Formats: sequence, C-alpha cells, structure tokens
Amino acid sequence: MVHCLGLFLCKKLGGESHTSHPPEKNGGYLPSQHKNMIQFVAVILKEIFDQGREFCWKRPSKCPRCGSFKVWGHGFVPAFFDGFNESLLLKRYRCPDCGCVITMRPASHFSRFQASRSTIRSALQHRINYGKWPPDLTSARMRHWLTNLKRQIKAHLPQSWRSGLMAAYDHFMSMGKVPVSRSI
Repeated sequence: MVHCLGLFLCKKLGGESHTSHPPEKNGGYLPSQHKNMIQFVAVILKEIFDQGREFCWKRPSKCPRCGSFKVWGHGFVPAFFDGFNESLLLKRYRCPDCGCVITMRPASHFSRFQASRSTIRSALQHRINYGKWPPDLTSARMRHWLTNLKRQIKAHLPQSWRSGLMAAYDHFMSMGKVPVSRSI
C-alpha cells in the first residue's frame, strides 16, 4: 500500500520511500521540458514604452513548434534596451498543446542584447575606421562585441578569410547568426 506525503513523494507502508513521476499532459509533452522561443517582430520601442501593457502585439498565427492554431496570451516579460531608463514589457504567448512559450522581441535587436543591431554594427565600423570607440557607449561593452566577432570568425570561417571584420559581420548576418554572440 502506498501513502502519498506530498506532491509526488510517496511512502510505502513498509518504510521505503520513492518518488513517483508526474503525470504526462498533452500527449506526452510536459511544458517544463520546452524552452522559450523568440519571435522577432517589427515594432517601435518608443511605442512599447509609451503604451506599456496596452501596446497591441500581433498574436502569432500558430505555434512555431507544433503548428497548433491555439496560442494564448501568457503575460509579459520585462526587458531592458538602450535609451530607456526602465524595462519595457515584451508580450509572451503560450501554446496549450505543447507548452511552448513564445516571447515577442523587436527585430531591431539581437536576442539578449540591449543595443540595437545597427548600433553594434556602427560602433564596430567606427572602431575599424578610426581606431577608437565612439564616445557615446561604454568601451568595455564594445570590446566584448569585437572580441566575440573575432571568436566567431575563428570558429566559423576559414583561416584564409581576408575580407575583413565587417564583411564577416555581414556574412554572419546573412546566415542568420548573431555575429557578436559569445556562444560559438
């Protein structure tokens, strides 16, 4: 005979204890098994800042993971961006069929970056052209971008690559890769 003590911790009446497995939901999918997905959308950050939760986000037509047409609102997540002193609220959606959480993110920014793609590119271009960083951003952050771009070049491009850093940046962009990402 089994006596349940907690959510999934059960104890047999002989003194042995074991952990039972949680019940599977939605045809074998467990929501905790799925990572967030990011969907990039064309939006203006100033409008998100001004309207907050009232900003009209376009709902995904279907789940990008399983294709289900049932996608529900799943609240907001705060995110910081350059030029704003407080976080902006990005809309999240959730698929009830597979548990996928979809976060809407401005297409003007890479995932996990506060600076826009154009700001990063222009800062790198300024450094290459003039030998110094532009004065309006912190140099430590810009050095990370340059170091990471060089790491990406070493990892993904042939040693014979001689087209320059900005050509590599554009090449990675055309591949859909974040050129200044820390991950290889």
